[in-house]
Amino acid sequence: MMTTINPARRGQTPLARAKLAKYTRHAIGVAGFLLAWQLLGMTGLFKWMPPAADTLARTFSLAVDPEFLGDIAGTLTAAVIGLPLAVLIAVPIGLLLGTVPVVEEMTRVFVEFLRPIPSVALIPLALFFFQPEINAKVALIVFAASWPILINTLYGVRDVDPLGKETLRSFGFGPGAVIWRVALPSAAPFIATGVRLAASITLILAISVEYIVGGSVGVGGFLIEASTGVGMDALIDVVAVLIWAGVIGLVVNLLLARAERRLFRWRNT
Repeated sequence: MMTTINPARRGQTPLARAKLAKYTRHAIGVAGFLLAWQLLGMTGLFKWMPPAADTLARTFSLAVDPEFLGDIAGTLTAAVIGLPLAVLIAVPIGLLLGTVPVVEEMTRVFVEFLRPIPSVALIPLALFFFQPEINAKVALIVFAASWPILINTLYGVRDVDPLGKETLRSFGFGPGAVIWRVALPSAAPFIATGVRLAASITLILAISVEYIVGGSVGVGGFLIEASTGVGMDALIDVVAVLIWAGVIGLVVNLLLARAERRLFRWRNT
């Protein structure tokens, strides 16, 4: 009698094979990009292009550079403070606007007026009202990060099944209970998506403020110092710092996306 081996016993379930194939494609894509970068640099056609090998070597050396690690900590500190504050402010406002149409109509003009304002344009105003620099960074992060969270919360509340709300009301539950038991749980996946989008904004804005203001602590300040150099070494430093900025943003997005999938696994079923 022919017997078959269960793929799960070999640790090669279809899901595991799909993940392995996905990560393999990612690795091949990155390796191909780095190889093309190195080959183009060797041709000499783009003299301004830093060699990939030298740039990667500098990128890895920054991982053990105490000064740069301190700058990363400075940038992340502002982001870690500002993002939760944005959540605490934007989620209740989004719930209020989504559940009370009259309030949403009264404030729509202000929301549509404030939302398109570039946060970078508010840097001088933030520095005038908030000192020291980290307070200005946190204030701008809260302003910029609140919008995607608020809008996603608003749309999430609007997407709530009216039957669920009417069922609770028929059993005598008040507006607060309806929001807590129906609206908030239903809008939670939308809120999580807004938080993930806002996380990228916090990093962009923190680095932008540091770069424009010329702060002594932060990735933006390190970029200013690196860009004051001359020649290819200075360009390599700048590109290496930019790579780290991208890596930090990628890691944060992956962690939040993973947490979102775990918390709302039912949404994908």
